[in-house]
Amino acid sequence: MSGGGTVVVEGAAQTDRPGALPPVVVHRRAAGAAGGGRMLLLHGLANSASVWDAFLAHRGHGDGPEVWAADLPWRGDCVAHWSSRGDVVPYVADALRGVPGGAGVVVGHSMGANSLLEFLHRQLECGADPFTEYGIRALVLVSPFYRRAAEDFGWQSVETAVQNFVRTMTEGVRVHAAGRVPDDLVEELGSRVRDRVGAYGWIRFFETYLATPWLRTERFPVPCLVIAGEHDSIALPEEGRLLAADLPQGRFHLLPGSGHFLMIEQAGDLAAAVDRFVSTLPAA
Repeated sequence: MSGGGTVVVEGAAQTDRPGALPPVVVHRRAAGAAGGGRMLLLHGLANSASVWDAFLAHRGHGDGPEVWAADLPWRGDCVAHWSSRGDVVPYVADALRGVPGGAGVVVGHSMGANSLLEFLHRQLECGADPFTEYGIRALVLVSPFYRRAAEDFGWQSVETAVQNFVRTMTEGVRVHAAGRVPDDLVEELGSRVRDRVGAYGWIRFFETYLATPWLRTERFPVPCLVIAGEHDSIALPEEGRLLAADLPQGRFHLLPGSGHFLMIEQAGDLAAAVDRFVSTLPAA
C-alpha cells in the first residue's frame, strides 16, 4: 500500500503484456470514525471508482465507516482486455481482499452488484463462508439486475438487453456530462463507449444477469439494502424489489426522481439512505 492508501491487486490472474493496467486497484477514499468499520464501493460496467465522487462528497467528513473504492476489470480502460480473457467474477475476491481489516459494508452498483452476488453465491456453494472470510457485515445493492426464474429469460429479453446496451452507455455519458455536452455528441460518445466495451464486455455482464435465478439468496446471512431509481428503465425497480424480498434480511428503498446512475443523479439522497442503513447495523 502506498502512503495515499492504494492497493494494487493481481491475485486472480497476472497481466501478460507490458504496461497493462492491473485488473483490480483498491483506493482509500475517505477516513472514518473510530470504530466505524469500513465500506467498499464497487462500480458498474465501463465506469470506474470515480463514479462515486459525488456520493462521497455528500457523506459526513470523518463520520461513519472508512471508505474504499475499487477499480475493477470491467472499468472503461480495462474492460476490452480483461473481459476477453474469460470470467471476471473471481476478481471480486481481490477487491474484497484489498481492504485492510475486512471489507465491512460492501456497496455495488449495477454489474458491480451482480458480480458481487454471483461471487458470494459461488463461495457458499463451495462450502466456504465468504462473509466471515472477507469481513462482510452488510450489503448495499444499487440498481441490481434480478430475475427469479430461468423462464423469465426469453429471446425477447436478450434482444431488449442488446438494444438497451447503447442506451445505458449513452445515459452514463449524459449523466456525467450534466448538460455540458450537446445531445448529438452525447449519442456519439455513448456509441463509442459501447464499442470500447465490445461484445465480450457485454457478455460478461449478461452472464451475471442470466445467473440470477440460481442465486441462493436464502443463504445470505447479513443485512442487505437494495436501492433502485424510480425512473430506471435499465435495471427495473421491480427486479430490485423482488431481490430484496428474496434476501432473508433484505430491505428495499426506491429513490424518487432517479434513473440508473443514482450516485450521480441523486448523490445526496443515496448517501443519506446508505448512512441511515449503516446506522442500523451493529457496531463494527
